[in-house]
Amino acid sequence: MNHADRIRDILDLFGPGPGQDQLLPVLHALQDQLGYVPPESVDLIAQGFNLSRAEVHGVVTFYHFFRTTPPARCTVQICRAESCQSMGSDALLAHAEGRLGCGLHQHSLDGAFALEPVYCLGQCATSPTIMINNAVHARVTPARFDALLASATEAV
Repeated sequence: MNHADRIRDILDLFGPGPGQDQLLPVLHALQDQLGYVPPESVDLIAQGFNLSRAEVHGVVTFYHFFRTTPPARCTVQICRAESCQSMGSDALLAHAEGRLGCGLHQHSLDGAFALEPVYCLGQCATSPTIMINNAVHARVTPARFDALLASATEAV
């Protein structure tokens, strides 16, 4: 099934001529299925909601949650909140950048990894905290980071 068919199927789930209050749920559903919101989907979504392309594009680009490019196979998020920084997340970030070969908001050259900041994972008592592919890990040292990364890449 191609992207256009999936987009139409998602729009159909929300009924004929979904209300504008359903735009975010449709975008979330699309990203859940495809991993991102393809730029070519904006036309179909705009038509389905009777909106302009600019209005849909504005929503997609306003919310940092939505991606417009395919995601990496493995997403690493490092907490940048004060508690984690005070417990060594800056050093952990530097280690991660070296291991992954990319900085924050970037993908590794092979596209396998993405490194993203996150601002509080709610694990302040067990800082520093990271998330790898939606799994939270606390009290992460550089050595533990390497082990978690190796485990995560085996699972992918």
